[in-house]
Amino acid sequence: MTLLLGVDTGGTYTDAVIVDPEAERVVGWAKSLTTRADLALGIGRAIDAALAEAQVAPEDVGLVSLSTTLATNALVEGQGGRVALIFIGFGPGDLERAGLPEALAGDPVISLPGGHHHSGAEAAPLDLARLEAEVAAVAPQVAAFAVAASFATRNPAHELAARAVVHRVAGCPVTCSHELSARLGGPKRAVTAVLNARLIGMIGRLIAACEQHLTERRMTAPLMVVRGDGALISARLARERPIETILSGPAASLVGARWLTGVRDALVSDIGGTTTDVAVLRDGQPEIDPEGALVGGFRTMVEAVAMRTTGLGGDSEVHPPEGLEGLFRLGPRRLIPVSLLAADHPGPVHAALDRALLSDAPGEHEGRFLLPTGLPAAGLTGREAQLMERLRPAMPLAEALRSRMDLAALERLIARGLVIVAGVTPSDANHVLGRLASWDAAAAEKALTLMARRRTARGERLAPDARTLAEAILDRLTERTAECLLEVALAEDGYADPALLVNHPLLRAGLARRPGALALSARLALPVVGLGASARSFYAGVGERLGCTTILPEQGGVANAIGAVAGLVSQRLSLQVTSPGEGRYIVHFPDGPESLPDPEAALAAAEAHLATRVARLAAEAGAADPRVALTRAVREATVEGRPLFVEATVTATATGRPRIARDPVFALDASRHIP
Repeated sequence: MTLLLGVDTGGTYTDAVIVDPEAERVVGWAKSLTTRADLALGIGRAIDAALAEAQVAPEDVGLVSLSTTLATNALVEGQGGRVALIFIGFGPGDLERAGLPEALAGDPVISLPGGHHHSGAEAAPLDLARLEAEVAAVAPQVAAFAVAASFATRNPAHELAARAVVHRVAGCPVTCSHELSARLGGPKRAVTAVLNARLIGMIGRLIAACEQHLTERRMTAPLMVVRGDGALISARLARERPIETILSGPAASLVGARWLTGVRDALVSDIGGTTTDVAVLRDGQPEIDPEGALVGGFRTMVEAVAMRTTGLGGDSEVHPPEGLEGLFRLGPRRLIPVSLLAADHPGPVHAALDRALLSDAPGEHEGRFLLPTGLPAAGLTGREAQLMERLRPAMPLAEALRSRMDLAALERLIARGLVIVAGVTPSDANHVLGRLASWDAAAAEKALTLMARRRTARGERLAPDARTLAEAILDRLTERTAECLLEVALAEDGYADPALLVNHPLLRAGLARRPGALALSARLALPVVGLGASARSFYAGVGERLGCTTILPEQGGVANAIGAVAGLVSQRLSLQVTSPGEGRYIVHFPDGPESLPDPEAALAAAEAHLATRVARLAAEAGAADPRVALTRAVREATVEGRPLFVEATVTATATGRPRIARDPVFALDASRHIP
């Protein structure tokens, strides 16, 4: 018997499931806290516990597949390694387009003349000597490089030359924009390349941690990783292109939701520690976002499911109301719940909370703590280094800060993932109300008591006690969750600006079924499938607010891990064919453009190249006997009554079931599978 092992690493929990593909059932599953400082610990505990519950040996596992929300969380929270962008052939104004300043976040840029024209001809030579000097200057400050050259999708020569320089001079990982997307739009490709480079270290550590434990358990099964469109790729490819794993966890959750419930039409909402991810299932299939994945405000060129990701989770930071009529604000930053921190560090956490409770007017930082993650800290400023030196686990935030400048330094350390803040979260509110009992409820009650004593703009206490405050926090979470679902439903129905419509008085009156001279009624027509470890405690009131059925599957807390082993391996490549003049048809191959005498010859050459290359890529990605499908999208113009070829995009897709150790048969029911 060959079994499948699915692993999902999230911001708070790492899940593992053992699936019997012949019986189509979960035979064992487990959850473990994600251990940021050493991911192998959390992954190993989850895998070992799942194997023990299923009572199977490691050698019985024929395939291991990994999904994760770490890449998504990093982009939502503005975290990741420091990078340098090599920007070739663009003007100064291009650096201000497509969200590049926000994606770079102050990281260095090397701007050089060069690049190519639309036809693939060189626009200006690339100054390799200058590039070498500038790469050598910034290399000590960064962990990776991103390269984007104008019209690199028509001719990648300058991107490839720049990558060779970086490898020779700096020895750092390099992301070339043309390898992530074949579409035009240089600044947007640059954003995608920058984000990919920023994630390389994080996803590399995750894959290495999983491989380490598999090696320790002498597990020889191949390791796959879920891509953002729900397909599987090999661990090697995921290391090179970590950007493709954004929305990996949410994509796996859709596969898992379909597998667990059999539902074909629904809104699937997956609440984790950091984010809530909502997508639509229609006839059992999710939509692929034609504009590219949108995460943390960044529009990328990565193919992914059409998913709305919001910084709203069980561990979201709770911000007290601002202004006279303010509401609690949740997220987007994830905190360690005080109840969880106290479970690991009871002495210092309770001592600090007890001291703070002696005051009737606690300061703004009381009840918040700092925890170094243990990740390598390089390139710190003097103040950042001093702050890191004096930090200790579970250190009260107020004690760590000695000046306002320390606060700015702390924010930079948090952005780099070197420090995590602990504070009041919805998970703590659930512990206070007795809906969760995983961690230290007494610490949660103390922390919420401190927050309840804070004063509003009217000079009144936020709440009379911890329980009242906990109910207000969870009511706000329910309301925000309902808003996320409504936004997706409105967008699905084609309404413009759904975020604005969600708060329209008429829609709110309809949802409240308000009587009057004009009787209004509105409800969500699709059921909501609630997934995530905390869905059962957080989603109780969502269906009631939206007038819909809420489905909370028993194993919904590990849906991502289930979905991780229910996907297909898929690779897609495209080539452009252009016609700069009559009688010239240029195929823009990866190693440079080639001119052919007629359009059919050019299209056929493109298809032949793609079919061979995409089949090889799918096999390298772990597919067994991949099948290739080819499509042509030809654009023509009519001139003097006859069609004239303008350009075409040829696309090849190779799809196959993942290769399983010792057993080539992958027997999960295809009718319950989302490709």
